Amino acid sequence: MSGRQPLTPEEKLADAKKQLSLPRIVVICGSTRFMTEMTEADLREIKAGKIVVKPGFDMKSPHDLWSDPAEAEALKVRLDDLHRAKIRLADEVLVVGDYIGDSARAEIAYARSLGKSVRFTRPEVDPDA
Repeated sequence: MSGRQPLTPEEKLADAKKQLSLPRIVVICGSTRFMTEMTEADLREIKAGKIVVKPGFDMKSPHDLWSDPAEAEALKVRLDDLHRAKIRLADEVLVVGDYIGDSARAEIAYARSLGKSVRFTRPEVDPDA
């Protein structure tokens, strides 16, 4: 038996991505007020050969799925958890827009705590710059 430590879940994921020959995965973060810019960033990243994950919709726009305030709050919590999972899955983070709110700031901090590369469409808004 060798003295080698078992792989961490993160190392197992990285190894699986390598074995599957997956392209880099980028997660798009930022305020949902920038959904149009997120779509543009999505196109550019895909053109560059990357797999892209991003917020699926904007809860600020009216919809039956979040018209009830209690259901909307519960959905927001689930979506925040889902977005953190997307960050864990991704190889890098792309922050879109010229405004960093509390949610985006928390996503950036989370990504950096995991050692993820973080890029900005507008580098001047990097809270750590």
